[in-house]
Amino acid sequence: MDGEISTEDVHDLIESEEDVRIVDIRPEPQFDGGHIPGSENIPFHMLPRRVSELNDADRVVTVCPLGKSSVQAARLIGSYEGVSGDVPVESMAGGLTDWEYELESSDSTEREQDAPF
Repeated sequence: MDGEISTEDVHDLIESEEDVRIVDIRPEPQFDGGHIPGSENIPFHMLPRRVSELNDADRVVTVCPLGKSSVQAARLIGSYEGVSGDVPVESMAGGLTDWEYELESSDSTEREQDAPF
């Protein structure tokens, strides 16, 4: 794991269209209720089986409700041999509770942030 990244910096990455994989580790129903635009859902319990999906990533940011479980997820992803050692793997500090920007729901329509978990 390469540390934590602020919600503002994650938003800036998205706005700049930088090549970043934002991995939301919440259960699918919570993800469907509202998530960061462009993020993908890999629930925490499925990470060991699905971490290989991130092999081609240039940068990975993990996201959870409070920014605690995403630290563990970033460590797990960073320790995986298939993910290149020079790929930054970061956890979004403060989680979705600190996210002050719009979320999108599973039907791809943007909405104001409600409780996403």
